[in-house]
Amino acid sequence: MFRSHTCGKLRVENINTEVTLAGWVQTVRKFGSITFVDLRDRYGITQLLFNENLNAELDANPLGREFVIQVKGKVSERSNKNLNIPTGEIEIAVESFSILNKSITPPFTIQDDTDGGDELRMKYRFLDLRRNAVKKNLELRYAVGRSARNYLHENEFMDIETPFLIKSTPEGARDFVVPSRMNAGQFYALPQSPQTFKQLLMVSGYDRYYQIVKCFRDEDLRADRQPEFTQIDCEMTFVEQEDIIQMFEKMIRRIFKDVKNIDYNEAIEKITWEEAMWTYGNDKPDIRFGMKLNNLKFPAHTFPTKVDISATIKSDFAVFNEAETVIAFCVQNCNDYSRKQTDELVEWVKRPQIGMKGLAFIKCNVDGTFKSSIDKFYTEEQLKNIATTCHAVAGDLILILAGAEEKTRKATSDLRMHMGTTLGLRNANDFKLLWVVDFPLFEYAEEDNRWVARHHPFTSPKPSDINTMINNNPKIENAAEYLKHPYANIKANAYDMVLNGNEIGGGSIRIYQKELQQKMFAALGMDDAEQQHKFGFLLGAFEYGAPPHGGIAFGFDRLCSILGGSESIRDFIAFPKNNSGRDVMIDAPSTIDNKQFEELQIKLDFKD
Repeated sequence: MFRSHTCGKLRVENINTEVTLAGWVQTVRKFGSITFVDLRDRYGITQLLFNENLNAELDANPLGREFVIQVKGKVSERSNKNLNIPTGEIEIAVESFSILNKSITPPFTIQDDTDGGDELRMKYRFLDLRRNAVKKNLELRYAVGRSARNYLHENEFMDIETPFLIKSTPEGARDFVVPSRMNAGQFYALPQSPQTFKQLLMVSGYDRYYQIVKCFRDEDLRADRQPEFTQIDCEMTFVEQEDIIQMFEKMIRRIFKDVKNIDYNEAIEKITWEEAMWTYGNDKPDIRFGMKLNNLKFPAHTFPTKVDISATIKSDFAVFNEAETVIAFCVQNCNDYSRKQTDELVEWVKRPQIGMKGLAFIKCNVDGTFKSSIDKFYTEEQLKNIATTCHAVAGDLILILAGAEEKTRKATSDLRMHMGTTLGLRNANDFKLLWVVDFPLFEYAEEDNRWVARHHPFTSPKPSDINTMINNNPKIENAAEYLKHPYANIKANAYDMVLNGNEIGGGSIRIYQKELQQKMFAALGMDDAEQQHKFGFLLGAFEYGAPPHGGIAFGFDRLCSILGGSESIRDFIAFPKNNSGRDVMIDAPSTIDNKQFEELQIKLDFKD
């Protein structure tokens, strides 16, 4: 046998046991007539002691980093114990060894504090995977998957595979397409999700389905995106929104316990999309800290039920007067910010990726007075009104941005997150879950003068909005008046789970009646012929007793990265792509030879 034990198993109770180990050489340390070697495998590191009797053989057959070796010997107690590792109280007194395979010098050190950059480590990913830090990430990923599978199995969900070669129905992100040799001139697409297949499984009576499944989107990449990613994909029949929420809250709580040993027992708050957007500036807010946004001036067309206090702070300050909206938030205990610090915040919001022209601030002094960058435009009483609106007290700092609605809201959200990070309020070891509900069903695409689905075209409207959707024409007659169209106020029967400012799961109650689904497709600009071409199979299925159903999909890679304390999902994928969508290890994508083009009956014609 190659080994009797792994390199992470032996302890003091194994002293005097004859063992055989195999693994990779981590380090070699020669001290006079003896040599110490750290032997590594997936399970840990064990120190080997080569005595003077073996040193001559070592001189003839020297060991190098990453050599694969086998040793036989006896477990003994270490004189210099290392209590930082599980095997640190023992070592192996080597009696014989053999080199199973040599290694050339690795391009970077195989240890936690490696000297290899990202691109180099991705090129030699098979070596990077040997590092303990990467191994721990993959172990966490495995633990998350195992926990989810166990929970879903216990709740009678059935793991059912769905096809990877499907029909292209472009709507949203771009599809990856695959040419068919047997059907010349035709193409498969790789699925962006198993959405229609899991709905068909519900029609087929498999009332609880799940899959931990690969999905594919041809889109620009960043730290939390990959062209191929993994979802925990789930669907249930005869359910309402609250049934889904309760079922999958329990799954996430189970994962927290199994993977992080955290009893997440607190109630998970639910807020509406509208509240999220106007209280935090985005629909996936980080609620580990406060700094809620306060709208000092609402756009005329937005949320008439909100209180517009702009009249109480009216002044000659043109920046606020001419702005569509003015948004402020309070940063606690920061009125001692220096001029240098406030200037740095002004420059931060002026960066191209934020795009604001400036920033106003109000310092709430401990004596009850106010010092502000807009002092000459506002009375003390007006500054006090703003402070009251922002729930600011003595010692706090108020930050204010003004401009176009969408841009200002996003910029204020980004500034809030920046302040949270700067003040150490976004600890990676703190976790806060949130549900966001009641999204708009549609968004208006100005360039096409039509509606697009905010989630996807299979999301049902709230039951109270179904008649509004069926009984109105979706066509927008006057682009300038789209907000007055009945469809602008239809709410989706949809829900997102948010963790620490990241959407980790999203789902909806689905449309299951043919008439309503056709109306949805029509709203998205599809005529009857296009509906039949793209989704005739689904519309047909709905005529055969389709049950009410709904589901949710969790971003598996993203959930793992958050639980692992990383901002990049690449750290938790065994073989990720870089930011250009390339696998630099195998050099993909790559060209294919002419014979393959001929078999596929494809001719390339690149245009300038």
